[in-house]
Amino acid sequence: MKLKTLAATVAALLLGMGVANAEIKKVRIGTEGAYPPFNSVDPSGQLVGFDVEIGKALCEKMNVECTFVAQDWDGIIPALLSNKFDAIIASMAITEERKQKVAFTNPYYQTPGNFIAPKDTKITDISPAAMTGKTIGAQSSTTGSIYLEEKYKGADIKLYPTQDEANADLAAGRLDAVLADKFVLYEWIEKSADGKCCKFIGSDLKDVNPEGTGIAVRKEDNELREALNKAIKEIVADGTYKKINAKYFPFDIY
Repeated sequence: MKLKTLAATVAALLLGMGVANAEIKKVRIGTEGAYPPFNSVDPSGQLVGFDVEIGKALCEKMNVECTFVAQDWDGIIPALLSNKFDAIIASMAITEERKQKVAFTNPYYQTPGNFIAPKDTKITDISPAAMTGKTIGAQSSTTGSIYLEEKYKGADIKLYPTQDEANADLAAGRLDAVLADKFVLYEWIEKSADGKCCKFIGSDLKDVNPEGTGIAVRKEDNELREALNKAIKEIVADGTYKKINAKYFPFDIY
């Protein structure tokens, strides 16, 4: 009886650990679905984008069944911690603050921050001093919004639930500039009708996302994190990553 009780206790503990110490067969992936070209929802209601394709490629390498879950950005880490899904592949920049709550894989892409502004802007200097009094938009709870709040204290900072909303206010003339990841802004400027209003200003801000973009997992799920790291190396080595990259960008983002 004692041996049976011990076995049952161990089994219960392993079950409670989820993917942490059990064989990984299924992985639920959370993504925002509102951050094109990295993640968005197509007209049929399917999650699509660079993040989704990278996630599918990683799952294939890991030989696991994956499902994707849409989750609002502000609640995406709490949803991971409450076991709504097992990993976040949603263009999440690796930061010290986030590392207090979750564990990250190695980066799967690198992106600087950039400002955009209307094409007729008079702004030529993007330093914090020069931007004093300007109205600058960013998506809330992103490295861009944190960067603005830390360094651009003299500006009027407007934060939005999604990047699309910040971009829309810029196109409508309600903002002087927007700060976000360069590749997301590139997609909007190059491929949307509203984006034709605007242009990049200033140089790349590499200190907005200094550690790159990683996949977040719960801290106890080290086995999953290591499996994802191995799969990232494999899709880079066999050319899968390059093919996905080329589908979305005319330049290398790894």
